[in-house]
Amino acid sequence: MMGRTDSRLRHLAILVAFAVVGLCLVGRLAFWQVVRGADLAADARKETTINLTDPSRRGTVYDRSGTVVLATSVDRYRLVASPRPLSLATRQRTAQTLVTMLSLTGQPAVELATRMTSDRGYVVLGRGLDEPVAREIRAGLADGTLAGLALEAEPERRYPLAGGSPDSTLAAQLLGFVNREGVGQYGIEERYQKELAGQPKVAQAVADGYGDPVPGSLVVQSAGVPGVDLRLSIDASLQLQLEQELMAGGLADSALSVSGVVMDPYTGEIYGEATYPSYDGNDYAAIAAKDPRRFIDPVVSSVYEPGSVFKMCTALAGFENGTVTPDTRVNDSGTLSLDHGESRVNDADKRGMGVLPFEDIVAYSRNVGAAKVAIALADSTRNASAILHKTWMDLGFGTRTGIDVAGEAPGIMRDPTIRPWSQVDLANGSFGQGVAVTPIQLATAYSAMVNGGTLPTPHVVLSIGNQPVDVPQKGRIMSAEMSAQMTELMSHVLHTVPWYKANTLTPGLQMGGKTGTAQIWDAKANHGKGAWKKTYNYSFIGYVGKGRPQLIIAITIREAKPNSVSQGNLPLNVESYALYRRVATDAMATLDLPPAGQTAGSTAP
Repeated sequence: MMGRTDSRLRHLAILVAFAVVGLCLVGRLAFWQVVRGADLAADARKETTINLTDPSRRGTVYDRSGTVVLATSVDRYRLVASPRPLSLATRQRTAQTLVTMLSLTGQPAVELATRMTSDRGYVVLGRGLDEPVAREIRAGLADGTLAGLALEAEPERRYPLAGGSPDSTLAAQLLGFVNREGVGQYGIEERYQKELAGQPKVAQAVADGYGDPVPGSLVVQSAGVPGVDLRLSIDASLQLQLEQELMAGGLADSALSVSGVVMDPYTGEIYGEATYPSYDGNDYAAIAAKDPRRFIDPVVSSVYEPGSVFKMCTALAGFENGTVTPDTRVNDSGTLSLDHGESRVNDADKRGMGVLPFEDIVAYSRNVGAAKVAIALADSTRNASAILHKTWMDLGFGTRTGIDVAGEAPGIMRDPTIRPWSQVDLANGSFGQGVAVTPIQLATAYSAMVNGGTLPTPHVVLSIGNQPVDVPQKGRIMSAEMSAQMTELMSHVLHTVPWYKANTLTPGLQMGGKTGTAQIWDAKANHGKGAWKKTYNYSFIGYVGKGRPQLIIAITIREAKPNSVSQGNLPLNVESYALYRRVATDAMATLDLPPAGQTAGSTAP
């Protein structure tokens, strides 16, 4: 018979073990409740709380008069529903009534019915409803034919003025647009998003199992701050005329695009800036699906080889370095062998005009003459390249101008101190090949050539709210005497070449400028070997004024097909310099700028 076993020690050990485990559990519970309690509560709130934001009313954009509206926000409504408390029959009846009321068919009708008959606590049934539709919905809620619906205010961005071409709004590429989330895209809308948008309205709500806000749980955290208005330097009347002129030129020349800029060379204020083809800012979604490249503003965001308008830069480099004057005789031989016979540059017609004064080399746009002047800038290709490149950089090429719109491109300028240029590189650069610039860079550089030598900062916003914009100044890049010499050279171009003279000069106006024509290389052509396109880029940059240059006008016709092709002759139906004249006369008449020495409203002594 077995004896009795005393288990008191075992019981004690078990009790001690339970006590230890209990203390650990209590300690662990205390840790989660006391030490981590606030964190857990915050995590729980995150899981059951949602933040809701609505854009505040966006600021209005005006033209320079402060009265013409270019962009504004109008009241629209978002239609929402809370189907869950409703019976299925009520949901179905409401869905069918809405489909009829909103004239929906096909997939949109199916989507609305699916959302309205769901078991969700909050669904969006429609956006952008105008006031007449909103009134009809309110009437349906009042008489009981509709149920479980609500209308939420949702401002919608609108561009009220028609542009100068079909299916476009005024200054579309300059302004940009605002997407469904209230965020500006491209142009002014993107660049001044913070100022225009203000601060959004913010609210919190308790979320249900679907992540929808529980009715009655909404708590406003911030009422938001409305956006401020902008007043632009754009003249709405001139902008419309500019767009019409560009469309006419683009259609006549079968061009890929035609761009134009009208700018004050002294202040940098832009009176008009446009490209054809443009788009309708009120229907940006359709453009995004069809051709989103329309959103890009070629004036500031798209580079191209400018061609002979760059001969003015070569002239400036030669004048400043004392290696050439307007009267210096230069032999235009028609062709020039370079790099010990390995390379060659030619005049467009491959026929030399003989010995000419340098001002005629520029006027008749002789490539060989410009190349010889560039090579003669210094005693070596290396030093001459450095001088020409520095002139480009002083004029603002290769860097952004600072224009106050989104997406400005800096251009492409090969630095000869990083990768040395050959003679042919230097020669090509002298007449605008092998470089890539934007029209706004050209307008800015030419401004310094005619305004006394100061490089302006181009800009389109004059004031934000009631505060004028402080535009930074870049300072002097050439002497006033040199600027006067460059202005005279541009005038010489138009007064010397018969076809320029006949198609540009206008009685009562001072005019000057330079043309440019450039071939376009297609790297993908010829099975990836590359080839020259059969279209060309045409440019004209010039000034116009009464008594002195008052406006700079830059015209760019991209990828236009000439009427005929012969050596040195690539005619268009509407030449770049003829389009310049149209824009120049429009601008001088519309802006009604007083002659030099007079203020607006004064009369000549």
